[in-house]
Amino acid sequence: MTLDLFTALVAFAFVTVITPGPNNLMLMASGANFGFRRTVPHMMGIGIGFPSMCFLVGIGVMQVFDLWPVSYVILKVLSVAYLLYLAWKIANAAPPKEAKAEGRPLTFLQSAAFQWVNPKAWSMALSAITLYAASRDLPAVLWVAGVYVGVSVVSTTSWTVLGQQMRRLLKNPARLRTFNWAMAVLLVATLIPVLWPGSA
Repeated sequence: MTLDLFTALVAFAFVTVITPGPNNLMLMASGANFGFRRTVPHMMGIGIGFPSMCFLVGIGVMQVFDLWPVSYVILKVLSVAYLLYLAWKIANAAPPKEAKAEGRPLTFLQSAAFQWVNPKAWSMALSAITLYAASRDLPAVLWVAGVYVGVSVVSTTSWTVLGQQMRRLLKNPARLRTFNWAMAVLLVATLIPVLWPGSA
């Protein structure tokens, strides 16, 4: 991979991971409700789960959709259902003091598995492989996955810290409830491009 192509890949990866989407909105909500330390497994699940997904997409997992088209419909239904469930969980999250005892953020495995039903993650993985590993050879695919590991550290940390800092403003239960509902609505809004592709 040439330096120019690598630079373009880094810029593309950074922009795609830092912009709002299901992962980042959930990290911000988790940071606000559970704090930074308890959100670390969630962060790591994204930081390792998404690059792993890119790698598997790059070496041919997309052929499943070509061979069995109904699998794409099944994936879309699962994505919508799970995002709606997560939005409901965020909207009804307990205040921080209660959350320590009652609630819990996503685990590493839950977060990593979520990438496979995250519409934005699929879009990012397909675009990155198509643009920067079009040949689908192993070194190019590894470069794409590796770059995403690096930029994910910046993105997941930034969004979780943002949520953690907002926690100070959300000590009032009414404010926290408003914030959680706003995050839930935004999370549901990320489904618009999935359900109505022409609107994006």
